[in-house]
Amino acid sequence: MRRRNTGFTLIELLLVMVILVVLAAVVVPKFTGRTEQARQTAAKTDITVIDAAIDQFEIDTGRYPTSEEGLAALIAAPTGVTNWRGPYLKRASIPTDPWGNPYVYKYPGTHNPNGADLSSTGPDGREGNDDIVNW
Repeated sequence: MRRRNTGFTLIELLLVMVILVVLAAVVVPKFTGRTEQARQTAAKTDITVIDAAIDQFEIDTGRYPTSEEGLAALIAAPTGVTNWRGPYLKRASIPTDPWGNPYVYKYPGTHNPNGADLSSTGPDGREGNDDIVNW
């Protein structure tokens, strides 16, 4: 009685591996580009929301948070501030950008002399060309 060999040959296994590698080479770059784009969009959205909260703080208190008070003034009332009606952000802590870096807040602003500058240092974590800003 002849025994029947079942299974895959080495050529068949190599062919399947080549197909999987080609598919991965096409699909993976598309997903990685989307991730970075999603992070940039999230940072722009965060800056818009935080900027609106800063404006609300100014409407209620008559002034912007100082650079020293920073974004923490949107979560807990700074000492000596009257008419604070916060918290102005729904988060329990000071937000960070999608790359894990703190947002940069400066008042009075260099780029917004009548308001505050708010920015994310972007993917590289340093001030430069890839920053996401409110000006």
